Amino acid sequence: MTEVSTKQNLLDLDREGLERFFAEILGEKRYRAHQVMKWIHHRHVTDFDDMTDLGKPLRAKLHTHAEVIVPNILLDKPSVDGTHKWLLGMDGGNAIEAVFIPDKGRGTLCVSSQVGCGLACTFCSTGTQGFNRNLSTAEIVGQVWVAARHLGNVPHRQRKLTNVVMMGMGEPLLNFDNVVRAMSVMRDDLGFGLANKRVTLSTAGMVPMIDRLAVESDVSLAVSLHAANDELRSELVPLNKKYPIAELMAACQRYVQRKPRASITFEYTLMKGVNDQPEHARQLARLMRQFDNAVQMKDAGKVNLIPFNPFPGTRYERSAEDDIRSFQKLLLDSHVLTMVRRTRGDDIDAACGQLKGQVMDRTRRQAEFKKKLEAQGIPANGAGDAAA
Repeated sequence: MTEVSTKQNLLDLDREGLERFFAEILGEKRYRAHQVMKWIHHRHVTDFDDMTDLGKPLRAKLHTHAEVIVPNILLDKPSVDGTHKWLLGMDGGNAIEAVFIPDKGRGTLCVSSQVGCGLACTFCSTGTQGFNRNLSTAEIVGQVWVAARHLGNVPHRQRKLTNVVMMGMGEPLLNFDNVVRAMSVMRDDLGFGLANKRVTLSTAGMVPMIDRLAVESDVSLAVSLHAANDELRSELVPLNKKYPIAELMAACQRYVQRKPRASITFEYTLMKGVNDQPEHARQLARLMRQFDNAVQMKDAGKVNLIPFNPFPGTRYERSAEDDIRSFQKLLLDSHVLTMVRRTRGDDIDAACGQLKGQVMDRTRRQAEFKKKLEAQGIPANGAGDAAA
C-alpha cells in the first residue's frame, strides 16, 4: 500500500495560500513565500536545499512540512510540425495529456483539468475514455511547470510559453476551485506571469459556473458550441439537454457584460455531413449576430472553426477543405469574425479532440465504447489505453 504524504505540496497553493502557509504553519514572514514561488516557477527548482537565499532553519522547516511534487513524465513526444505532447502519470494507473503548440510569435499549452471527462461529447476521444476524478491544483499547475521547464531548455527561443488554454482532457468548470486556483498561479508574476487574456478556459456550457467564473476570475472564455440548433447540439454535446443554447448564450452575454472589452470564442468542430452544410452556417451566423446585438458590441462573439480530427472507432469524418472554406465564407459574408484552426500534432494524436491519456474509468463508458467497436468489427485493442 502506498503511503500517503502528510506534507503540503506547494504546487497546490497560489500566492495567497502560500503566504498563509508560511505565516501560519512555518511561522515565517510572508515574503519568504514569494522567494519560494520564484524558485519553483521561475527557476524550476524543487529541492529546498538548492534554494540558496533561504536560511538553513527555514529549509529544515520546509523539509519537515512541505514538498514540491511535479507530474511523472511517462511519454515525451514531439511532432514533425513542432507540437509536443506529454503523457503524465497520475495515481492509480491514470495518466493525462498536455500539448504544446508553437506558432509565429506565440506558444500555446493545452492543459487538462480532469482524468477523463464525464460529459460524453460524441465527437471527442476523451469522452470515450470515461471519467475517473478531478485533478488537483498541483496536477494542473504541474503540467505548465513541466512544459515551461522543457521550453527553457530548448535552444530556439521562439518556443516560449505565451498562452495556456484549459482545453485538454475534462470539463474545467466541473473542477472549478482547483482550476481557478491553478489559473491564478499561471497569471501571477511570481508564477508563470501570463497576461489574463492569454489564459483561456473552454467549457461545454456549464451555465451556473460560467456566471461564477465571471465573478471569481479574469480570464478569456471559449465555448464549445459545435451546432447552432438545440436538436443537433444535444446529439453532439449531451450537456445541451440540461443547458440549451438560449440559456448558454444568455450566460455568455452576462459574462461579456461583466468584463468590458471582453469577447468570447465559440468553438465549432466541422464534421462531414453533420454540421457543415450552408444551413448550419446560416444558423450560426444568426446566433452570432443576435449575441453581438444583445451585448451591443461588434465581434463580441468570434467563431473558431475546427476541422474534425479522427480517432479509432469514431463515426464522424473531417469535412472537405472546400466545405470548410465555404462555411467560413458564409460566416464572413455575414460579418461574423471567423478563423479556421490549423490542425497541429495529429501525427502524435495531439490534435484537438484526440487527447485520451489513460483513464481508470468509473463510468463504464470505456467498456461500452470498446463493445461498440467490436460490434462494428473494429479491433478494440488499445481503446482506452495511453496514446503512443
